[in-house]
Amino acid sequence: MSEQFNYMVGKNADNDSICHNKSQRKATVLLCRNALVSIGLKHLLEGTCFFITDSESDEGSFSHRHSCTSPKLFILDGSDAPGYIVDTAKALKNRYPEARIALIADGFDLGFVKPARSAGIDGFCLSTNDREVLIRGLEMIILGETVLPTYLMALLLEAVPATEPKDSRAEGELERSDSRPGKLSTRESQILHCLTEGAPNKIIARKLDVAEATVKVHVKAILRKIGASNRTQAAMWATAHLPTNVGSSFRG
Repeated sequence: MSEQFNYMVGKNADNDSICHNKSQRKATVLLCRNALVSIGLKHLLEGTCFFITDSESDEGSFSHRHSCTSPKLFILDGSDAPGYIVDTAKALKNRYPEARIALIADGFDLGFVKPARSAGIDGFCLSTNDREVLIRGLEMIILGETVLPTYLMALLLEAVPATEPKDSRAEGELERSDSRPGKLSTRESQILHCLTEGAPNKIIARKLDVAEATVKVHVKAILRKIGASNRTQAAMWATAHLPTNVGSSFRG
């Protein structure tokens, strides 16, 4: 898993990664029952390779009205009930087996990922991420990759029995570290919250309006203070110990 990108695969997200070549445009369909969310997604995808051909409230409406259409990508609203999302994904994969499916939500439960993947969902994108990160995630999905937020990957790896010897020294240091978030400065807590979303240093710097070099210094200090050996361990520590409202004061 790349530690420089907030998904299971990929490289740093930056403006150069956003596809602007109109000859490479991908027919994209939004399936969302929230009109405001649909409008927002259309606006975010303007000028990219993801050309919104249709926007419908559900799979049945789209399939009925556009029986001859062959979209490259479906974007589903993750705020719907889990059972409804799974049924929708199954229906889409059955009717459009070559199409890719992305699910966008504020967050995802670990227990939902497996049935959603089995139903045909190819990527899980966080609606709280910046535009560049969202588009890079959609690009990876189109390329055939499975996309997961870093915090989900960390939880999945934690749940799977290790097949290689564990680094007992690193684990011991993490367990012995002081788990009180109060030892971190406000800025460090904000950056640590960004790490739970898998944001690279460049994106964190933009959010907090600081230099990327400053973020690097803070990340090193965070790892030292909580006893983590890498960004993934830091994200796992933060998920367990950092207050959930830490990032609310600096989100755009």
